[in-house]
Order: sequence, then C-alpha cells, then structure tokens
Amino acid sequence: MTKYFTPNEQLIRYVYQEMSELESIAFEQLLQQNECLMQEYLDTLDMLGRLNEMVMEPSEKTVKAIKKKARSSGLERV
Repeated sequence: MTKYFTPNEQLIRYVYQEMSELESIAFEQLLQQNECLMQEYLDTLDMLGRLNEMVMEPSEKTVKAIKKKARSSGLERV
C-alpha cells in the first residue's frame, strides 16, 4: 500500500512527472472527473511558471560575507 504524506502529493508527483505511466493515466482520468482537482492542477502549473520566471540574486551583503569567509578560510580567491 502506498502512503501519501500530503493531500496533494499525487498532484505534485504528476506535475514533476514522477508517476509511472499507469499512475499518470489514472490521474489524468481523475483530473477530467474532478473540477476542483483540475483547477488546483492549473493553479499549480501557473505558480510553477511564475517561479521559473523569477530572477533571484543574492544581496551585496551576502556576496561580501561569502567572500570574507572564503578569504579567512584560505580558500581560492573568489
């Protein structure tokens, strides 16, 4: 018996293509039958798309702290 740790674990596994082919087929059928689950699936895809578009950079303070630590540790020059 497979145990799921969160209610949405199947949805996450489907989005990240971590299901077997048979599981995917069964989940797609469930998506077609369950309007709420389909909306949650679409919302998840939208959220992932937005996250992938974000450009994140460390602050100057963080970069300076890393360089300082590297120098004090005798690591190669950054």
